[in-house]
Amino acid sequence: MKENNKKNSSITKIVLWVIITNLVTVSLLLFFPIPIFGMKLVSNSDYNFLLDYRKLVRVHNILEKKYVDEITPEKEEKMLEGAINGMANSLGDPYTTYMNKKDYESFITQTSGSYAGVGILLTVKDEKLVVVEPIEGGPALKAGVKSGDIITKVDGTSVSGKDNTKAVEMMKGDEGTEVTITVDRSGVGAKNIKIKREIIQMKTVKGQIVDGIGYVRISSFDEITGKEFEKEVDSLKAKGIKGLILDLRENPGGILDESIKVLDVLLDEKVVLSTVDNGGRKTEYKTNKGKVDVPIAVLVNKGSASASEIVSGAIKDLNAGTLIGTTTYGKGLVQATKDLQDNTALKFTIARYYTPSGISIQGKGIEPNIVVELPKDKRITSLSDDPQFKKAFEVVKSKIQ
Repeated sequence: MKENNKKNSSITKIVLWVIITNLVTVSLLLFFPIPIFGMKLVSNSDYNFLLDYRKLVRVHNILEKKYVDEITPEKEEKMLEGAINGMANSLGDPYTTYMNKKDYESFITQTSGSYAGVGILLTVKDEKLVVVEPIEGGPALKAGVKSGDIITKVDGTSVSGKDNTKAVEMMKGDEGTEVTITVDRSGVGAKNIKIKREIIQMKTVKGQIVDGIGYVRISSFDEITGKEFEKEVDSLKAKGIKGLILDLRENPGGILDESIKVLDVLLDEKVVLSTVDNGGRKTEYKTNKGKVDVPIAVLVNKGSASASEIVSGAIKDLNAGTLIGTTTYGKGLVQATKDLQDNTALKFTIARYYTPSGISIQGKGIEPNIVVELPKDKRITSLSDDPQFKKAFEVVKSKIQ
């Protein structure tokens, strides 16, 4: 057993040395100019850059030789991940993160739209986990979970809105296994609900018609959201809708390209977004299809972020519709993900984005055209008692000719 540990430890050390050696080698190739009189010259800043990596090796060697306890292969792996995490976290950017195997698997699941779980869309309100809606046809809906339920426990463990990621992960699991959630339901109190996990095919777009007005909710922007949205809007148009309400509340965003596809359905050919990278290079994104020729209102709130703000920002700036609700989250940064070839990845910010009028929303959000707050003392469980939806309906109705 000790021999295996030694072998694993040796392998980890070799990996660490290979990574560091590669970094130094690449740095040498990049920074060292051609030889002059048999010597190679390098700037002070580049020299210090290389010394920093040598310091990393030195720290590792000191700990390996002098640390009071044995450094197991597991600890070696944590040391390596800690060094990478430190580089990412030192930038002070919450969107630049190292994803270990578990994190990366969860990230892929979120963007692919398929996972094994219970099928619940959640939001956080007053540090409580509130069910926005159980996914249609999913196990949570079949087990009796309702919109407005507050999840307080998962398998007996207390959860709150302060750590909603933990709660979501706890509700995921292998297909066919069971999980028990405790919900606080208005007028009923605490209730335990046992749910058998299933493969959830996330449907991010859901629509209906309310008195001749189309209503479409987008819960997130994953790999097929654009196609789903186009299909749903085409279906509503075929039924003769006179207006459209797009609900982006509690939509945390997702894939940038999918937000452009949504705008393709709503707008004529327009520049709807521009990004600027660290070299000052500007990239413009344009729509290229015909618009929906009906009055449009968009519902937004503090939970509308990223790709949601790309859509709502373009609609507001181009006067293509009316934004109703409360100020959005304010995420005006674009990320890329680099697979590190060992089932881990680095997600990092590559650009800032700007609305059609050239505004950066980072840290500020987008203010709606019409502010409508939701009552804090009342749970909204349907459109009929939703004041933001009612206002949107009123606005759209008033613009129908």
